[in-house]
Amino acid sequence: MKILVCDPISEEGLQLLYNEPEFEITTKYKCTEEELIEIVPDYHAILVRSQTKITAPIIENARQLKVIGRAGVGVDNIDVDAATLKGIVVVNSPEGNTIAACEHTMALMLALARSIPQANNKLRNGEWDRKTFMGVELRNKTLGIIGLGKIGSQVAKRAKAFDMKVVAYDPYISRSKAKLLDVEMTDLENLLAVSDFITIHLPKTEETKNIINKESFKLMKDGVRIINCARGGLIDEEALYEAIVQGKVAGAALDVFNKEPNVESPLIQLPQVVATPHLGASTEEAQITVAFEVAEEVLRVLKGQPVKTAVNIPFIKDELQPVLNPYLGLVETLGKFISQLMDKPIEEVKINYHGEIAAYDLTTLTNTVLKGLLRPILQDSVNYVNAPVVAKNRGIRVEENKTQELKNYANLISIEVKGNGTVHQLAGTIFNKNEIKLVQLDNFSMDTIPAKHMLIIPHKDVPGMIGQIGTVLGEYKVNVAGMQVGRKEIGGNAVMVLAVDDVVPEEALEKMRKVEGIFDVRYVCL
Repeated sequence: MKILVCDPISEEGLQLLYNEPEFEITTKYKCTEEELIEIVPDYHAILVRSQTKITAPIIENARQLKVIGRAGVGVDNIDVDAATLKGIVVVNSPEGNTIAACEHTMALMLALARSIPQANNKLRNGEWDRKTFMGVELRNKTLGIIGLGKIGSQVAKRAKAFDMKVVAYDPYISRSKAKLLDVEMTDLENLLAVSDFITIHLPKTEETKNIINKESFKLMKDGVRIINCARGGLIDEEALYEAIVQGKVAGAALDVFNKEPNVESPLIQLPQVVATPHLGASTEEAQITVAFEVAEEVLRVLKGQPVKTAVNIPFIKDELQPVLNPYLGLVETLGKFISQLMDKPIEEVKINYHGEIAAYDLTTLTNTVLKGLLRPILQDSVNYVNAPVVAKNRGIRVEENKTQELKNYANLISIEVKGNGTVHQLAGTIFNKNEIKLVQLDNFSMDTIPAKHMLIIPHKDVPGMIGQIGTVLGEYKVNVAGMQVGRKEIGGNAVMVLAVDDVVPEEALEKMRKVEGIFDVRYVCL
């Protein structure tokens, strides 16, 4: 079998593959899309880091490709949908750079607090300047961590060792997990208001893009310091530049930028900014670890063994595929949908299987529910295999129940999610072999085919509600593709479920929430 390595990846970490006599490994760096389209038919596996993009045309031209391996966490340089359609497994190495990124965060925080790069540069230029670089101590300062996942929690542990008070914002971390870390959970607005240092550890999604923006800086303390070792685009760079120039922000330490490579950002020219060229994972140990992890997964795929970090395709035993495959899309949809209804940290998940399907081992379906539940915020760091571990690490209790007793359908799968007093329920089933239907939302019956963009609107069942919501959507040029209303009694509580053609602007959501009789408006993106 032929393996193509497209980016520099530690050979020590890839030794597993080199040790296999039946593998032929070729290294070709800086290939263009056209070059890859031409040579990809010859290969069974491709390994990349972040430089090479594996696009849909490349995948379309692959004739023997079984697996694409990413030595790192994010797979945004791989067209995962195209790979999935062609049955190509995409694997990554989600754990390997955790400590490296954590330690780089601490290094930048200390460098920022004591102006170490700036003082070093002056000394190298022959100036002994002790007066300019008056620093601040970390001790007794408040560190705000936005995103308390693998890296964020490791940063919290180290910050506590520096006698810092740590507060965190993360809607996917339970109170019990935060208590173990001795971290105070809070909302984003309060975190911004009380923190002396703020560090971000989130994936980049539509929800997290520019999570630190012009309005955010208005809420912060004067003299706050910002660190970003996660992803470019989480901070509005223009707003950060203005905040530093105006003196609101005392300084920033940045390892990532919205566009990379980037040597022309105005931020780099500011003396209050410490910057590095995306070095968060650049340690010898991390590079070996991520290479070893991805090599191990590629080896498993090529040998037909179950994989641990499949991003796009779960492992199901051959004999169970006809039974379980139709339900994979349903359970992931249930997880994605219900997670976006929660406005409190998730503490408990109950997954109930009813009907004929309950006779089987449903571990893969349960894992897929959890992947769907956690994926909207955690992105590529959660997959079909590690989802239960990620949930456990975040203090989320998971309960699986099975009964072959029928409930109006041959098979029914329902989820109940609890967190800080909030409870949501969602149930669905499969019609005509592969058509997903949502049949219950909280206490309301429904008969809805899920769409990419949806609105969930609990409201008082009085005349005029539908018209007022339609008017607001019309003002923002959002077309309604379908709608259903669930209710139990005339004049009681009800829920509107709308499928729409586009993303609904936050401004429109707020306007709908102000309509009398509307209890809430939730936008769900599937």
